[in-house]
Amino acid sequence: MTERAWYVVQTYSGCESAAKNNIELRAESMNMQDIIFNVIVPEEVHMEKKKNGELKEVFVKPFPGYVFIDMIVTDESWFMIRNTPMVTGFLGSSGGGAKPVPVQNEEMESILKIAGLTKKSSFSGKIGDKVKIIAGNFSGQYGIIDFIDEQKRVVKVLIDFFGRQTPAELSFDEIVL
Repeated sequence: MTERAWYVVQTYSGCESAAKNNIELRAESMNMQDIIFNVIVPEEVHMEKKKNGELKEVFVKPFPGYVFIDMIVTDESWFMIRNTPMVTGFLGSSGGGAKPVPVQNEEMESILKIAGLTKKSSFSGKIGDKVKIIAGNFSGQYGIIDFIDEQKRVVKVLIDFFGRQTPAELSFDEIVL
């Protein structure tokens, strides 16, 4: 039995949600919930301006034609997914009975962030707070927060080098309060 991993399934364009629902229903009806864990169609929220000037929330699929599945690939699960209505096949499966290739963890983390399924660590620091740098070139140094960008999840920290304030841009994960 192979390990649990994320896989990409190709669908007809515009039918991602229908394919997701079909996969979930078939997994339930065939008692495969113990090997098919999550099925997602990532969406991003964008603000668009309507003709009258009002802003409107619009959900955009950054990966049209693809559904992501957290599963263990067995002969049964592989066959069930491939033969689900609206599904055209696995990405990374070269045909001829070849099993699909899982998505690498680093790639999947960014996709899960888009889908809103990973927890963003909250940053409680404010401008003027003293922080310790725990990663990168300045590891072990202390500095003062000069600027915070919540959107990009970075801070500008002023570090004292030879009596001068030197700015460094660091991610939230590279510092502790």
